[in-house]
Amino acid sequence: MGSFSIWHWLIVLLVVVMVFGTKKLRNVGEDLGSAVRGFKEGMKGENDKADAAEQPNSGRVIDGEAEKK
Repeated sequence: MGSFSIWHWLIVLLVVVMVFGTKKLRNVGEDLGSAVRGFKEGMKGENDKADAAEQPNSGRVIDGEAEKK
C-alpha cells in the first residue's frame, strides 16, 4: 500500500499529459532548465568572488631580498 507500482506511475503520467498537454509541459521543462543553469552560473560567480577575497595578492609576485640583522 505504501509503494506504487509502475502501472500507477504510468497512469499518473498519462493523466498529467492529458490535463496540461505536451506543449505546456515542454515550456515548464525549458523554464526549469534555464533556472538551474542560472543558479549554477550564480554559484560559480560567488565561488570566484570568495576565492578572490581569500587571496587578495594572488597573481602578483613580489621580488626582493631578505637581510639578516
